[in-house]
Amino acid sequence: MATTAMIAISNPAFSQSATELPAVTVVGAPLNESLTVPTTEQAQEEIRRTPGAVEVIADTVFKNGPAATLKDVLDYVPGVFVQPKWGADTRLSIRGSSLSRNFHLRSIQLYMDGIPINTADGYGDFQEIDPGAYRHVDVYKGANALQFGGNSLGGAINFVTPSGRDASIAAVSADVGSFGFNRQQASSGAVVGPVDYFVTAARQQQEGWRDHTGGDSYRGSVNLGYQLTPDIETRFYVNANNVHQRIPGEVTKAAALLFPEGGANANKTNDYQRNIDTVRVANKTTLRFESTTVDLGAFGVDRQLLHPIFQLIDYSYKDYGGFIRAVDGRSILGHKNRAVVGFNIINGRIDNRQYANAKGLRGALQSSSFDSSENYIAYGEDSFSIIPNVAVVGGLQFLHAVRDRKDTFLSNGDASGRNSFSLLSPKVGLLWDVDPDWQAFANISRSAEVPSFGESGGAAVPFTTVKEQTATTYEVGTRGQRSNYKWNLAAYRAEIHNELQCLQSAVAGCNVTNVHRTIHQGLELGGGADFLHDLFSQKDKIGLNLAYTFNDFTFDSDRNYNDNQLPGAPRHFLRGEMLYKHPIGLSIGPNMEWVPKGYYADNANTLQTDPYVIFGMKAVQDFNENVSAYVEGRNLGNTAYISNASVINRATSASAQFNPGDGRSAFAGIRAKW
Repeated sequence: MATTAMIAISNPAFSQSATELPAVTVVGAPLNESLTVPTTEQAQEEIRRTPGAVEVIADTVFKNGPAATLKDVLDYVPGVFVQPKWGADTRLSIRGSSLSRNFHLRSIQLYMDGIPINTADGYGDFQEIDPGAYRHVDVYKGANALQFGGNSLGGAINFVTPSGRDASIAAVSADVGSFGFNRQQASSGAVVGPVDYFVTAARQQQEGWRDHTGGDSYRGSVNLGYQLTPDIETRFYVNANNVHQRIPGEVTKAAALLFPEGGANANKTNDYQRNIDTVRVANKTTLRFESTTVDLGAFGVDRQLLHPIFQLIDYSYKDYGGFIRAVDGRSILGHKNRAVVGFNIINGRIDNRQYANAKGLRGALQSSSFDSSENYIAYGEDSFSIIPNVAVVGGLQFLHAVRDRKDTFLSNGDASGRNSFSLLSPKVGLLWDVDPDWQAFANISRSAEVPSFGESGGAAVPFTTVKEQTATTYEVGTRGQRSNYKWNLAAYRAEIHNELQCLQSAVAGCNVTNVHRTIHQGLELGGGADFLHDLFSQKDKIGLNLAYTFNDFTFDSDRNYNDNQLPGAPRHFLRGEMLYKHPIGLSIGPNMEWVPKGYYADNANTLQTDPYVIFGMKAVQDFNENVSAYVEGRNLGNTAYISNASVINRATSASAQFNPGDGRSAFAGIRAKW
């Protein structure tokens, strides 16, 4: 279980867009800046303090498109495998995290303005994410989230909304597209004396490419800030979501490639759905002293889930927590030093009831329990400049976690139990400023995460028998930019003990338990460049944007699977875009996604997906600073391909594990602000 209470303060990285080459160094800050909400520029500056792979994606990267799923946001971040399944649900993995999680998410912590999207036991999903609402999205790979209390193999992602101090007084957008897709969004932000506000609301609807994929969602967020003095600010957050989504289900490989629009028969007959209502409230207060900044606050989440699948899942979640974090920057014996210390509490309780699924309605009660989670995280990190351009970074985190289940449906046995974990995660790194626009880094870190209640399938693997997953990760890399190009490159190797992996197939999915040893290693390369200047007109140019990921994930001398490849992610994944950019505001060009070799869907390495390449085209016109429009075509060749696969221990050609990618589609939209 990787948890941080709130990470809404500055987050590092380079934007993944070839159309922009933002300056790395921000000199000064506007007098009306928010203390509690970092701007994109402040977040990008933070990259220079992290000896590891981190990214900031500015909203300009993903808002000139339909921005309907997480893939639209993270597609050009190397090391991140993100592929839609149905509606907003997605296969998301960072450096091979949660490959065995066939539904939703584990091993990556998601935050919205620092408020956890994941439940207290570590489970997460994507239906509450509204890409059109955010100013920037910050990705911390692996233990690079340690300075905020993160400790998982995958890391953390924070979705940051604007404050009223950097938002337009009014903004609207509208999108339409294939498969009945339509989306509308409106927002407003302003400053009134010491008070600022930002509010946004979105509606989205789609019929979907596949049968039984229709859904609609309503999402809204508000934040209200009050600056008591230039050095004290408090901010209140409210977020609400209402989502209704049908589920088409996985099918066999043959069906996915020959009849990709079809859904699983059982899903249609029993009306599989995932419907969720959520309200989040939070407060964050920032106190700025001469050389120290302190953030503190609290949050609460109320989530209702109605989820007819193999049974009708009826869960009520109550999560709550608090945090305090201090950052101190000063000189020690003439050397620059930056220290971060913090403490987080994230607790929660699930009222867990499962009924027979009577074609989408409640049947007889099948199980019920109260599942409680407690997480107490203390962490610290220090960066000390041994010489002006070289810093040594050391960090340590302690997590104490409790998982407690009280079974209240005893006719099929008592599944009650309790587990507690006390885990220590150290980190050491080196950060070298080769020159003002070029850095190199290296680090060694340990991650430790606690299993969620959803890892086991009941009596076959009681949750009390599942151990914590730990890993030691070695990472080296470099990032930088020149006048016309930028890059980020990282190589890593994670030696994992007790990885949470699918070892026993079950009727409703997979029973997850621990594999003694596995290895995740890979290479991540991202970059952008502008070239061929003044090609047809003065100041026009060609822009290139690339993200390449190499994955090498294997069992390590396993008694059942030897050194087989771990299933669930491609060995090579390449995303590329080339744009012609004209000074009148026009950008147009092709893009592609290439998986040159299929990947396995089972531990035994008996069933593989097929390689594929798909092409698209996009045109964006910025009419002025306030109005823009786009047209985009995807999978223009109407290629049948498998976007992602659920994993099991041993597959056959009859195994229903595959989600086909969408067919040929087109989207168009317009944005305006005042």
